[in-house]
Amino acid sequence: MGPPAAGPVAILPAPTDLHVSAVTDAGGTVADLGEDTRGIVWLDARDPSGLAQALESAPSVSWVQLPFAGVDAFAHLIREHGDRVLFTSAKGAYAEPVAEHALALTLATLRVLPKRARVRSWGTEPEGVSLYGRSVVVIGAGGIALEYLRLLAPFEVDVTVVRRSSAPVPGAARTVTTDELDAVLPHADVVMIAAAMTDDTSKLFGASQFSLMKPSARLVNIARGGLVDTDALVEALHAGEIAGAGLDVTDPEPLPDGHPLWDAPGVVITPHQADTPEMVEPLLAERVRHNVTAFLTESGEGFVGVVDPAAGY
Repeated sequence: MGPPAAGPVAILPAPTDLHVSAVTDAGGTVADLGEDTRGIVWLDARDPSGLAQALESAPSVSWVQLPFAGVDAFAHLIREHGDRVLFTSAKGAYAEPVAEHALALTLATLRVLPKRARVRSWGTEPEGVSLYGRSVVVIGAGGIALEYLRLLAPFEVDVTVVRRSSAPVPGAARTVTTDELDAVLPHADVVMIAAAMTDDTSKLFGASQFSLMKPSARLVNIARGGLVDTDALVEALHAGEIAGAGLDVTDPEPLPDGHPLWDAPGVVITPHQADTPEMVEPLLAERVRHNVTAFLTESGEGFVGVVDPAAGY
């Protein structure tokens, strides 16, 4: 695939003033979707079929900006059109709010806040664990993981990063490859998942992984619900294999009313709102501005968040 050809950019499904300004401030032109469209800024992460229709009706499109870091909902489109379209994601753009939420969930589970928030009488049993000096395993090494490590630094924790590459990660005491995950789990007080959702990482955490963890360990997931086997998580919590879980994502999602996970001990669930629209709109706009600047150079260089069609993220 050659570099994207510059031209008019369509902002879909509905343009906003903020994202229009991001395109025009970079020197680009915003226009309705048509035969001359060369770029698409797609703002709805829940409507991959709408993007599919847009790509079919505008065969000259050579660049698409997706709205989230996770692109699993668009994976089939990336595979289908990746030979002619450069896809960029918001990978790393929302690192600060999501990492902040991951830290909040970490502290909530350690301090037994899910239980405290539900009781209606004064507790007498001392409970809770300090984060200071604990062993933390972080799965993934993208922008969210790196920001989470920065937020953890004042707590003087011992961090192990699990990623595809063994290249050292700043802020981590050690970095291991994914095939060594099971070897590091028995030492973890907290496991925070910030990995991409792919065919290889689906249900990365299952019954065997929970059986390796400390009974006092906490699991935090702010990536994708499908990285964790939900049934195995429910069983592990009820069996006391782990002490708690802080989840901003679930499988299925939305989590249905009455699902057993709602009543599992030690769980706090937030409805996939580690980054709200108010938080992410200016951050996505900045990503759009940056990538439109790269788009207009027609060199194929300078894009941030480029999606690898083969890897799926």
